[in-house]
Amino acid sequence: MSNTIKAVVREGKIELLEPVDIPEGTEVLVTVLSDDARFRLRASESSLGPIWDNGEDDIYERLLKG
Repeated sequence: MSNTIKAVVREGKIELLEPVDIPEGTEVLVTVLSDDARFRLRASESSLGPIWDNGEDDIYERLLKG
């Protein structure tokens, strides 16, 4: 399973912008967004947010685990 977590770089360290429950030692991948990518992400969030955050899709995750 993958999750997207917003973060910023401060004084050379990655600082998460929301609390997360990640076990110690978990490997993570970091994608650095260019200014252009950030613009496209913000521009698409309002239209794609309701599609991505659709509670009805939770059934598919449960079926895949089942």
